[in-house]
Amino acid sequence: MKIIDRYLLREILKIFFLALFAVSFILVVGRILQLMDLIVNKGVGLKESGKLVIFLLPYFLVFTIPVSLLVSLLVGIGRLSTDNELVVLRAAGISLYRIFCPFFLLSLFFFFLTLGINLFLVPMSNQATKKLLYTVVHQGMVVGLKERVFNDTFKDLLLYANHLSPQGNYMEGVMIFDNRLSPEASTVFARRAYLISLPESSSLLLRLEEGSIHTINLRRKNYRKIDFHSYDFNLNIHVTMTLRQTKENKNSTEMNLREFMEFLARPQLDEGIRRELTVELNKKFVLPLACIIFGMMGMSLSIQSTRAARSRGVLLAVGIAVFYYLLQLGGAAVAETGRIPVGIGLWLPPFVFFFGGCYLLIRTGHEGY
Repeated sequence: MKIIDRYLLREILKIFFLALFAVSFILVVGRILQLMDLIVNKGVGLKESGKLVIFLLPYFLVFTIPVSLLVSLLVGIGRLSTDNELVVLRAAGISLYRIFCPFFLLSLFFFFLTLGINLFLVPMSNQATKKLLYTVVHQGMVVGLKERVFNDTFKDLLLYANHLSPQGNYMEGVMIFDNRLSPEASTVFARRAYLISLPESSSLLLRLEEGSIHTINLRRKNYRKIDFHSYDFNLNIHVTMTLRQTKENKNSTEMNLREFMEFLARPQLDEGIRRELTVELNKKFVLPLACIIFGMMGMSLSIQSTRAARSRGVLLAVGIAVFYYLLQLGGAAVAETGRIPVGIGLWLPPFVFFFGGCYLLIRTGHEGY
């Protein structure tokens, strides 16, 4: 029986890895436009772009592994059924449930694999993506600065420096026009300035020395002047592409399980942030369940006697997969608004599909295919 199990798993895994590559490639292609924008407009090199693709893969795998498992079971078991190999196994006295046993174990293995990826690799890759984007944007901004030129590298800011060091981190004769708080505009003059990198908060700080700030409020028609010996001017570059951030400047997609529990234990935590963290924490466990659900559906829907029936099964399974993720996405979105409890919004769809998959599998086993 071990030889048969190995043969069945080998047939399924060949298709699984092919499907995994194809589905992952499709998702990566969907990000090509964003990567092209980074390469063309932000000056990101091919090496950094390759790193960004690698950092995106763990998040993609949380979805591509269950879908690839579903495809491999539909195609693999369907081929065995069409070639009458399952008929031979049933004629030898092997029950359908025993034939499905290695596929059950495979689904369980991919569940734990996806769970591990979602709990550990995804937060790490999101943090790495954030740091890489910060480094790239920081370097691009520093390289783009020119002396004796009004630099518009920063949004709603004009930066002029009479002298700029070759490294770009020291300036003399600095003038800044700040229009970020319109209708209140500020002009800052400083004798010297140092560009300070703050990777932990994904921002750049310009430390100005011996200067003054001139502020004009066009609405109130007033003018203020402040002289300073040292003044820290935040350039506010935003390179993160994720959700609301915590006080430690980590957002919910970058937090591991321990950090989730620490934040949720805080009594003074904002209710909106608490809901978001609770939703994201539940997603860590809900999303991998698709491996078991799709595994059961793939096993039951693939047992068909004709190619036409099997084609209908494939279309049905694809429809179920799309509907499953849309329902789960909608439930998470509504739960985050607080209209329904998180437990219902995130866990009800998987449980409905789980029991539906159990019913299909039991019915297939009783029918003896």
